[in-house]
Amino acid sequence: MTIEVNDANFEEIVLKSDKPVIVDFWAEWCGPCRMVSPIVSELSEEYEGQVVVTKLDVDSNPGVSAKYGIRNIPTILFFNNGEIVDKQVGAVPKSNLEAKLQALL
Repeated sequence: MTIEVNDANFEEIVLKSDKPVIVDFWAEWCGPCRMVSPIVSELSEEYEGQVVVTKLDVDSNPGVSAKYGIRNIPTILFFNNGEIVDKQVGAVPKSNLEAKLQALL
């Protein structure tokens, strides 16, 4: 299951997680974001219990977006122990995201 995160709950859900976390930074109007969204949903189901998969709407949550310097979307950040350990900018095949995810497990 994909969890919606925002400026208010980001620290609790992402930074304090005891599991690796994926954060998909997206916006409703973003075409490439719509291409990546089903892939992110698939990963959330396939890695349920191992990884926390989240989505953050950049238009509604400028605080977190600015803090992490998100200038292009989709951007996917990979967190482990509250730290960014990997990043993917732009729409990519599922295999690219899976490889980055596997490196965290």
